[in-house]
Amino acid sequence: MIEKKDLQFDYIQSCVVPYRCINNAIEFLMITSIKKKKWIFPKGFIEFNLTAFESAKKEAFEEAGVIGENDTSELGSFILIKKSGKCLVKVFSMQVTKELNDYPEKNLRRKKWMQLNEVIELSDSREIKQVVNKLAEQILRSR
Repeated sequence: MIEKKDLQFDYIQSCVVPYRCINNAIEFLMITSIKKKKWIFPKGFIEFNLTAFESAKKEAFEEAGVIGENDTSELGSFILIKKSGKCLVKVFSMQVTKELNDYPEKNLRRKKWMQLNEVIELSDSREIKQVVNKLAEQILRSR
């Protein structure tokens, strides 16, 4: 989690963890980054006139072709050091209600529904692994 020394950052992004529940199993939708082809969740800059969650939902549509419920929870946030500076990333959950065949970045990325263990194995981010575990626990508790 964020410590006091980390409260200063250069910009903010929002990230969404799209998920669905099928046959008592939780699946998470990951996409590949454009340049390095790493497995990530949709993420981007918070757009003017949008909340962090609205912006994250827009990224989910543009990058993964999914639409979700408006009920959400902020799973947490973390600092990401990039070439462009120190970035605060706010992470939200989104239960997917519709998956589209056509979307803006369809030809730029791969996407795949994964179980929790596969997300943990393929993600390079310790923070993302923590928030996905937290989300899985929340979903299981709510059943």
